[in-house]
Amino acid sequence: MAYCTQTDILNQLDSAVLLQLTDDDGVGTTDADIVTRAIADADATINSYCQDRYTIPLSPVPDKIRQLSVDIAIYNLYSRREDVTPDIRKDRNKEAIRFLEKVAEGKINLGAATPAPSNTDNTVNVDYNDRIFTREKMSGF
Repeated sequence: MAYCTQTDILNQLDSAVLLQLTDDDGVGTTDADIVTRAIADADATINSYCQDRYTIPLSPVPDKIRQLSVDIAIYNLYSRREDVTPDIRKDRNKEAIRFLEKVAEGKINLGAATPAPSNTDNTVNVDYNDRIFTREKMSGF
């Protein structure tokens, strides 16, 4: 399940810009496979930060995660081109990563997302060998 859709991306990008970013063959249509790949890569980035704190994929998808997925996916689409990525897209990507770092550190709670199962066993297993040098074995030396 993707955290955002092509429609979500089109709410942030003009369709002509999306066409320029995805139409590698010059056929005049947006390549949905490229958009899907950019979204999947964005979601993989999000999951890598959230996996230790939440059960992934996140379901239901928090609104903030959808927003981050859009921002990272758009950055991924721009990154495919040799042209200069607009500063606003670079900044939004950096902010998304900063947010995800705080989620990974436990400083930000995603709210409705299901926390990852924690180890509630609280036991420690210690293996040790018997002592080689004891008072009894060392007496007489």
